[in-house]
Amino acid sequence: EMSLGSCCPRIISRSQWGARAPKSRVPLKTPVPFVIIHHTEGNPCTSQASCSRQVKGIQNYHMNTQRWSDIGYNFLIGEDGNVYEGRGWSTMGAHAKNWNSKSLGFSFLGSFTSRVPNNAALNAGKSLIQCAVSKGFLSRSYTLKGHRNVNPTSCPGNALYGVISKWPRFKA
Repeated sequence: EMSLGSCCPRIISRSQWGARAPKSRVPLKTPVPFVIIHHTEGNPCTSQASCSRQVKGIQNYHMNTQRWSDIGYNFLIGEDGNVYEGRGWSTMGAHAKNWNSKSLGFSFLGSFTSRVPNNAALNAGKSLIQCAVSKGFLSRSYTLKGHRNVNPTSCPGNALYGVISKWPRFKA
């Protein structure tokens, strides 16, 4: 049995990327049965500095324009190979209507309609799913879905969707 932390990717904490405090939090009842994959449709980023700027911009958009309590995703994944803490493991996200109470939302930073994320990002994403299971926040018998499988959207982009549809436990 691998030790708990051994299969987790590098996670950049909220304080490390400069998050604003959430206006409120709703606890997530874990382990959840679903993990939902998104893309941010924003600019790509390949360094911790540029990815942190992207994540800050997304948090500002979600809080200022969407009027949400915080950045919508539980975690975000950069092409720098890092994972960025959004609402985290135990706070309900705002990423997939009617599914937030039973899922974790992981979003790849960038637009992946016509290109796939690099291997650093894909490996971090796969590792994050295993990490969620090993920490007990995601059910061992979880189902993986793309945002388009639960809401009317093109998210997470055709190219990325093609990749995750071949990952373990995917079900449209």
